[in-house]
Amino acid sequence: MTDFRSTERFSDRAAAYASNRPGYPDEAVDAIFAGLGDPRTLTVADIGAGTGISSRLFAARGASVIAIEPNAKMREAAAPDERVHWQDGTAEHTGLFGDSVDIAVACQAFHWFANDAAMAEFRRIARGRAAMLQYERDERDAFTKAYGDIVRAYATDDTETLRFDALGVFERFPGARVKRTQAYSRQRLDEAGLLGRAASSSYAPNKGPRAEDFRNELRALFANFQQSGFIEVSLVTNALTADFL
Repeated sequence: MTDFRSTERFSDRAAAYASNRPGYPDEAVDAIFAGLGDPRTLTVADIGAGTGISSRLFAARGASVIAIEPNAKMREAAAPDERVHWQDGTAEHTGLFGDSVDIAVACQAFHWFANDAAMAEFRRIARGRAAMLQYERDERDAFTKAYGDIVRAYATDDTETLRFDALGVFERFPGARVKRTQAYSRQRLDEAGLLGRAASSSYAPNKGPRAEDFRNELRALFANFQQSGFIEVSLVTNALTADFL
């Protein structure tokens, strides 16, 4: 079940999250809407919406978006959008009426609530489709692999394993036909952006000597790989749709 640890763990990272997390490639957003007609006619519930990065992308397609986010600090850090309505709630208890949205989607959040109760709630509120977007580092790229090695060395918990396992959970969405596609992208960052991107991760140390060692290793990595003051993180985004049978 969604608990305090997952709903509150980003409270001191909301600003870093809003400023430094990547968006999602167009192809991944396309997959969420594929086969459902004009997005301007659709309503999307973005579950675990964070600071609204994905919500605004759906709204940019013309959809009406209900952003469900239990963390007040994350909601407060979100940039306003006239098509995005914010609501306090969790994946298991969204507060939405049954069959009230066309798509219930989780973006970079499903691993926090990859359980039967959340999937039942997705199915209750959505008329026909549940979905998820989740990006991971594409470590075939040398810089991205080196960055991943540092992140893993300093990780304070097993969030990356949770993310991997969550993909399998969603692929077994009960009573649904599940399709998975992948899209590739790159996030271009200066040194401050790289440090901010790392700081937005809830499983990275952010206080004390270990956090300073983490940042120093990232600074050294940046210096080794940067070109004209920038590096690029290679990403692969998994787009999964579960169409109800």
